[in-house]
Amino acid sequence: MKLQQLRYLLEVSRQGLNVSAAAETLFTSQPGISKQIRLLEEELGVEVFVRSGKRVTAVTQPGRIILEMAERILRDAENLKQVGLEFSNEAVGRLSIATTHTQARYALPEVVRAFIRRYPLVRLSLHQGNPTQVAQMVISGEAGIAIATESIDMYKELVTLPCRQWNRSVITPPGHPLLDQQPLSLNAIAQYSLITYDFAFAGRSKINKAFEARGLAPNIVLTALDSDVIKTYVELGLGVGIVAGMAFDPERDINLREMDASHLFDFSTTKIGLRRGAYLRGYEYDFIELFAPHLPRKTVEAAINARDERELERPPEI
Repeated sequence: MKLQQLRYLLEVSRQGLNVSAAAETLFTSQPGISKQIRLLEEELGVEVFVRSGKRVTAVTQPGRIILEMAERILRDAENLKQVGLEFSNEAVGRLSIATTHTQARYALPEVVRAFIRRYPLVRLSLHQGNPTQVAQMVISGEAGIAIATESIDMYKELVTLPCRQWNRSVITPPGHPLLDQQPLSLNAIAQYSLITYDFAFAGRSKINKAFEARGLAPNIVLTALDSDVIKTYVELGLGVGIVAGMAFDPERDINLREMDASHLFDFSTTKIGLRRGAYLRGYEYDFIELFAPHLPRKTVEAAINARDERELERPPEI
């Protein structure tokens, strides 16, 4: 039995039983993957996958158990490497963060600067995507830490810890009639074409719910994956923008005006997501605490190693 065979099993499962897609992801050949999986099945004495001709069509009952065990074995193997690295050189290594554009652009810069000053020999990578993509990057091992809003807590493979709360602002070009509306209301906003986040973002659902609760049907003419795109099209006069409050910078956004809309929408919570049972390097714990001071190493370790939700200590309120 080889670790590579287990990797092949898991990747075929992750790719929806598409062996060609798994081969492409792992930079190898489809026949090579099929051969290694067959050899492993012969060694184990059971079939992991159901086949129809050359196609994989389902996972067998013992196959589901084997896939779960394979994931644990590979995770433990990775943890062994991390332990060695931690004790051989605790200030050198790599840190990969998966996050959304808004978090990377507006919430993380000061944290990243402080981290690089503390750990100049650690190579830091930021991977951007929507919350679903962010979660999958950590589950697959492409990244070690996920930072996004609520939806990442939908994945059983991840432990999620609340970090920061945020709300929304309404942005317009200078001189827009909406700027005269005091206090700002959903009824007033709904009179204009709106530009806001794509449905892939959890915070978007809170926008929809707020309007629905008032019996309003907003005219959303354009959606985007990041705040800077939304601001660009608001500057062009194509509509009124609804963005995360942190995304407005009065020093940079001189062609826009902002109105606080936190009284109109429910707050959203940014969360950190980590793989259950993962072994984190010391500098990873430090990065988390720089971003969320209420999450010291002891709290994060307890969450990662908890066997079920009942063992999780309730982290301090944010």
